[in-house]
Amino acid sequence: MLGVCYYPEHWDESRWETDARRMRELGISFVRIGEFAWSRLEPRRDSFDFSWLDRAMDILANAGLKIVLGTPTATPPKWLVDECPDIIPYDVQGRPRGFGSRRHYTFSSETWWRESARIVEIIAKRYGHHPGLVGWQTDNEYGCHDTTVSWGPEDLKSFKRWLRLRYQSTDQLNEAWGSVFWSMEVNSFDEVTLPNLTVTEANPATRLDFWRFHSEQVAAYDKMQCDIIRKHSPERWVTHNFMGFISDFDHFKVGDNLDLASWDSYPIGFVEKFPFSEEERNRWAQTSHPDIAPYHHDLYRAVGKGRFWVMEQQPGPVNWAPWNPVPKPGMVRLWTFEALAHGAEVVSYFRWRQATFAQEQMHAGLNMAGLDELSPGGLEARQVAQELAVLGGLPDTQQSSVALVFDYQSHWMTAIQPQGRDFRYEELCFRWYEGLRRLGLNVDFVRPGASLEGYALVVVPCMTEVDEAARSALENASGTVLIGARSGSRDRNFVIPENLAPGPLADATGNRVIQVSTLRPGLSDTVSGKVAGAGSRWRETLEASATVLARFENGDAALTEKGNTLYLACWPDQTLLESVMTLAAEKAGLDTLPVPDFIRIRRRGSLTFAFNYGIQDWPLPEGAVPVLGEAVLKPQAVAIWKNAC
Repeated sequence: MLGVCYYPEHWDESRWETDARRMRELGISFVRIGEFAWSRLEPRRDSFDFSWLDRAMDILANAGLKIVLGTPTATPPKWLVDECPDIIPYDVQGRPRGFGSRRHYTFSSETWWRESARIVEIIAKRYGHHPGLVGWQTDNEYGCHDTTVSWGPEDLKSFKRWLRLRYQSTDQLNEAWGSVFWSMEVNSFDEVTLPNLTVTEANPATRLDFWRFHSEQVAAYDKMQCDIIRKHSPERWVTHNFMGFISDFDHFKVGDNLDLASWDSYPIGFVEKFPFSEEERNRWAQTSHPDIAPYHHDLYRAVGKGRFWVMEQQPGPVNWAPWNPVPKPGMVRLWTFEALAHGAEVVSYFRWRQATFAQEQMHAGLNMAGLDELSPGGLEARQVAQELAVLGGLPDTQQSSVALVFDYQSHWMTAIQPQGRDFRYEELCFRWYEGLRRLGLNVDFVRPGASLEGYALVVVPCMTEVDEAARSALENASGTVLIGARSGSRDRNFVIPENLAPGPLADATGNRVIQVSTLRPGLSDTVSGKVAGAGSRWRETLEASATVLARFENGDAALTEKGNTLYLACWPDQTLLESVMTLAAEKAGLDTLPVPDFIRIRRRGSLTFAFNYGIQDWPLPEGAVPVLGEAVLKPQAVAIWKNAC
């Protein structure tokens, strides 16, 4: 259940056997290698040196470690960039992004596709049947460092090709984009330009298609690698390690290529990445917010069709956030058990030993910089391994009672036209997830249009375009459905629907949105009735034939109910969100266990896990007899107990 990321090319070969032996002694079973090693594998065109990797894989396998081999395409070597400059990505200002770090390629380059296929096939042929190899990782962290979208000549060429296939004629293109507005019509696909560097706002429909285009490229590029690997390395699984809070491509479509999903968990680093208030950032600086890691565990379990790993687990301070505090003692252990509670098959730490050179030398590892001496995080990993050995196997995960419908395209559309500067789709989904978890509920993420059968409660924080599959899934849901503002507000071409928002959901909700107001920070609209609190950021005016359960201060409908469907016409503040989630859970007939904001619980089969992110003790529920931990949960501690039959 535990793994580690290892870079034999970073260390003298005399250390490899000792490293492998110490990994096994620590309780490590899996080791990921190779994802950044292209320049060592092919130092010059068609001049290969596999001898070092041959020896490293043999040493690791002989020590009893199971190997995950990464394809090295995240770091094209300098000779390739010099030989093929068309692979380089461009920023939104139209400037080339240079060599010297990583992810310096554009998915649009045909040359890059050929070179990627070439190196992946060579490596897959050589190592595909290695006895120590159990799985593959494609590339590394698609989209990290703002590398999904590129704005260069290769991107324009590929975008034009994509548009020709999608629209067939410029008449259809102009109609779909509403190009008559501001005289933006084109007479040929060759006249299409990239939607950047415009005097003012670019056409939102063009921007949406440009985003769709890049998202489809990521999935197709990944599928190319997966197909090559499966051809030459049968009976080994394939994954990709996604990153947290990156939504600029559709991870579900990449997940369709994979046997399981994985993601790289840096809970403290992501505190700085997410738009928390300064008060929240300071409060969670040394532990992370209690929902950052669980949110992604549940998301990537869905992306992986029920299977996921944590491929990189933060073992101490990282190097890349604006501030990088040391985690409080116990947090590495807590994060590990929390991932397992959410269904992770393996938790793999990044990295075995802290680097002494280059960009990541301030990033902690399981061993201290350059030494064969466990770091504080390494000591906690060893404790987890010992505790897991005593616990034995964990029960299978089961479908949760709550589904959260997560839609990557809604992130794109609301980012393109936020209307209010602080309307952020990821933040909205995170807060709804937080509200559900504060009630002690397990949550499954579900992609739009997927079956909602068996869920007692389905929540849709926002779904801007509701296609026929999504509409049908929601209307056929047997449980309570809660739909948030801005849903159904645009069609596939970024056009307001003829019947106004919520468009295809008008009949199900019994509502029509006739006006929208975005509220700047400091403004809100009080809500009272069956729920209480305030709406902020986004506030709709409804014509409601549905039953009104709560109203804004001026009497307008704020929360409505028709059949099994609730509709919330605003961005809720924390008080209103908690009130709405409590009401929705009651209507769904769910048993809740409200917890303090620093406590989270998760059920996995017959076991319940509890985690304390706070600074005070929390007594376990009455009757809970822990199989791990104590009856009073200390700060940064974990407890596990068996559920009552």
